[in-house]
Amino acid sequence: DDQKSIITKIKKELNIKNDEVSPAKIANRISKLKEQGIGIEELEEQVDTRIYSNRIFRDIYKKYDETLKVNNAMDFSDILLNAKRLLEDPYALERVQNRYKYIVVDEYQDTNYLQYKLIHALAEKSHNLCVVGDDDQCIYQWRGADIRNILDFEKDFPETKVIKLEQNYRSDANILDLANSVIANNRNRKAKELWTDRNEGSKI
Repeated sequence: DDQKSIITKIKKELNIKNDEVSPAKIANRISKLKEQGIGIEELEEQVDTRIYSNRIFRDIYKKYDETLKVNNAMDFSDILLNAKRLLEDPYALERVQNRYKYIVVDEYQDTNYLQYKLIHALAEKSHNLCVVGDDDQCIYQWRGADIRNILDFEKDFPETKVIKLEQNYRSDANILDLANSVIANNRNRKAKELWTDRNEGSKI
């Protein structure tokens, strides 16, 4: 809500009356760019600002960032982006690596590019990293989640030990059989077969 109200105010200040440029869409686009490590400078290198819509977005993005800085504030993407920038300093990185020798990440399938870079920087020294996740449950691509983070985990950490938790305690067998038959059609996934010792349950 804070993001949207700031962007609404900026639109008024810049005299942008285009209702199609909704504050929610702009906030979402800004977040996605930040989570890819794309700031104002990078954006100006990548897009043609002679195009009116690109220029409007650039101006809003720039003013949005300035407003946050003036108010000593960060949005969620800034927290990740600035943490990544901080860890690019070798002294800061070593201090943090020495403090956090064991790292656990839950819902790893929903991590985005910046979270991926942060996790790898933190675990680079100790390699004591445990992640929990299920590639079949990646539902946050719209928020920047990258399924490759979990699919490529063993490539990034070759000494990884994978433990599959395939027993399901919640659902009846009919539900799991249906789920398995649908999920099996996913192209990029780690093979697994959910099972239960519960009864078959009602037909679906």
